[in-house]
Amino acid sequence: MKHFSKGLFVGAVIGALTIAAPLSHAATPRDQLVIGTSLAQVLSLDPHQATEGKAVEIMSNLYDRLVNSTPDGKIAPQLAESWKVDDKGITFTLRQANFASGNPVTSKDVVYSLGRLLKLDQAAAANLKRIGYDKTNVDKLVTSVDDKTVRIDFSGQVTAEMLLYRLTTSTTSVVDSVEVEKHVTDNDYGNAWMRTHSAGSGPFTLNRWSPNELVILDANKDYVTGAPKMKRVIVRHVPESQVERLMLERGDIDIASALTAADLATFKDKKGFTIQRIPTGGFYVLSMNAGNQYLSNPKVREAIAYGIDYKGIEKTIMGPYGRARTVPVPENFEYAIPSPDWHLDVEKSKQLLAEAGYKDGFSLTLKTIAQTPRIDLATAIQASLAQVGIKVDIQQGNGSEIIAAHRARDFDLLIPQTSAYMPNVLGSMEQFSSNPDNSKEANNAGNFVWRSAWDIPELTSLTAKASMEPDPKKRGELYVQMQNMFVEQKPAVLPMFERFEPIVLSSKVEGYIGHPTQLTRLENVTKSETQ
Repeated sequence: MKHFSKGLFVGAVIGALTIAAPLSHAATPRDQLVIGTSLAQVLSLDPHQATEGKAVEIMSNLYDRLVNSTPDGKIAPQLAESWKVDDKGITFTLRQANFASGNPVTSKDVVYSLGRLLKLDQAAAANLKRIGYDKTNVDKLVTSVDDKTVRIDFSGQVTAEMLLYRLTTSTTSVVDSVEVEKHVTDNDYGNAWMRTHSAGSGPFTLNRWSPNELVILDANKDYVTGAPKMKRVIVRHVPESQVERLMLERGDIDIASALTAADLATFKDKKGFTIQRIPTGGFYVLSMNAGNQYLSNPKVREAIAYGIDYKGIEKTIMGPYGRARTVPVPENFEYAIPSPDWHLDVEKSKQLLAEAGYKDGFSLTLKTIAQTPRIDLATAIQASLAQVGIKVDIQQGNGSEIIAAHRARDFDLLIPQTSAYMPNVLGSMEQFSSNPDNSKEANNAGNFVWRSAWDIPELTSLTAKASMEPDPKKRGELYVQMQNMFVEQKPAVLPMFERFEPIVLSSKVEGYIGHPTQLTRLENVTKSETQ
């Protein structure tokens, strides 16, 4: 039996490789942290709307939540200093804290925030909707006992552990209800304003966001645990890997987080730098639209699974970004099953296509964000599938274009990425195995499987059963059944590579610990005088 290895889920033990001093150049200011990355996916900074990775990293420093998850996967207090679980729900006691505006954080703000999340009813609400909370019942299930006490009753579809882990996600951030209400227009819950402003109690405030250019965060000097060590954090959009590498070498940035595998390799054993490879519990995925005439056929989906050179792509492209894995559970998690025997087998793939009635092949379009490593991954899939008779046309786009297409089911093939909200089978797999209503009218764009129009009622029921099973051994048996059923149904959401986030830091940077779910906090980061 395999057991969950903290060493592969925790930023604290991600192999940090010491690496050569850069050429002498002007350094970034000591009281400012400058990060180079891709901001292509940052479409909003409203925590009850945005779900994309880089937006999450930014918002996690603007907002606090009731509870937090540590890099090693434990639940820790944040705005809630304590909580009590009973058979009907959880009661949270809030600590004394203020929003950046100076307004006190109260239970009414928590009730307002969770209600706002579900009433906005965008993709960010999916994590709570999946376990029975929605805009029709949130006012009943989430209540204020007094100014410093919040009660969340169970929906009947959730355990205490599952609810606590979901409350650690950035989508459950607590916002300043007084401040947000000042900016409501046309019953939008303040969304137009919140997209580009902050109203949180976190260690930083939003100074400026220029899409696809930069984000500037200023320290909240009145933060409840003390002012951040950095006066300012600047996140710069650097889409070209070679440019980002040169900027890091020159000292123009302190951290680089969008480098190609080749540029990452130049920092190995290079004095003056460290590399962190952060496991996310998630995957790079090939999403297939089961509404497509070809992809609706399980034999075609299996042909595609046999038409990809996973090991070759891992070696030549993914490198530190991912390892081949075609079950949506990291291989080191307890109850993880082995990957199925999907590998590049041109003859088998052609045979499956012929059995499906497409011996002469067909054409598909693959959409991807033009971002490392996805664009190179798309090119490799295109070349691989060409060998079996499937012609693939690649369409690159920015974050807003590709994400909108994904949520609208407007694609044939598409390469998204996932992460795990808790460090177990359910936390990683649930988004691959639950789709309660596949109808187009459901318009459940927040549901990962719904976006691929893949109807899986039996797997959805099994996932719900596992979610509510109190006995650990029986739950583990259900986890194994879930994975086997997923493989048997020839998934339209095909995990290809377990996903890692490799970043390079100047060795001047101290106290930076990458978080598996991209909730990396920056208030304790410092910079030394010399490398």
